Amino acid sequence: MSYSDRMQRNHLVSIYLAPRGYPRMADQGEQIGQLYLSPFDLLIGVIGDAGSGKSMLIKGMFPGLELTNDDEGLNVRPLPIMSVEDDAFYSARTYHIDMNFESAFYQMHDIVAAIQRALELKKRVVIEHFDMVYPALKKNADLLIGIGEEIIITRPTVFGPEPEEIKQVVFHSIKYRKMAHTAEELFLISLEKQGFYEYRHSEVRHGFLILFDSKPDIDMELLQKDVQALIDAKLPVTYKDDNHIYVGDRVRACQGPRMHLNNTGDIHEFTLYPELTHDPFTKRYMLLAIVGSEEIASISVVNTIFDQYGVRR
Repeated sequence: MSYSDRMQRNHLVSIYLAPRGYPRMADQGEQIGQLYLSPFDLLIGVIGDAGSGKSMLIKGMFPGLELTNDDEGLNVRPLPIMSVEDDAFYSARTYHIDMNFESAFYQMHDIVAAIQRALELKKRVVIEHFDMVYPALKKNADLLIGIGEEIIITRPTVFGPEPEEIKQVVFHSIKYRKMAHTAEELFLISLEKQGFYEYRHSEVRHGFLILFDSKPDIDMELLQKDVQALIDAKLPVTYKDDNHIYVGDRVRACQGPRMHLNNTGDIHEFTLYPELTHDPFTKRYMLLAIVGSEEIASISVVNTIFDQYGVRR
């Protein structure tokens, strides 16, 4: 029995909440690499919408891997995997392909042939937008990762899951991640109006957490009204640079500037939980807000993963 079989033979799916900041996404990628990546995994598929953090997750999983392109632009030309046979012994051991990008420059059959040849030579191939190449490649990934509101990690078998199934889940859920991230920026603007600048960030399903080391004296009702007023103002949200966004004419520091809605008016049903919650595990006080839901019946069900039909999506 191989190392991969022993480590992962009963692994169906793992789910993590997707961080909104790039440094946290890189850290999450490092953890995923340590926990789920086998030395014998050659074909790694990554699926997610533009700006979801695919490239940063890959950088965390494979430190030192030079991506052929990312949000900054082109890094390597021509595409290295296309010449893998030129010097197979001295060629790279791991190759990166962004199918959404490369399909504009190469024919699908040429990309598929290059991937197949690399796999024959026991090279590792990391493919962004894996769902685009799968129908022609006719081979599922050894490790398949989808990024939406959550990071889904699975090791497909003949029983699935198929890349298209992962795509449907993550492309549907990412809207909540964008809503939550933009709502979080509005929340921090309103929170700072009350004089609070020291806090930590965390995630929950369809929302966010703001953490305090000591109990703050916050006017929760005023906070809810201030955030709702910014939503109703329908302010444009635009990218400034890798560390900042514009909210209307305000410049805001942001570690995930591409993961936002285009307008604050697209945030639906912002709800602030009316009480601060003390976390007995971390000893911190938590302020919870969610989007896309009219009320928070109980904080204990915010991250539930089961409904009457099985796993919640």
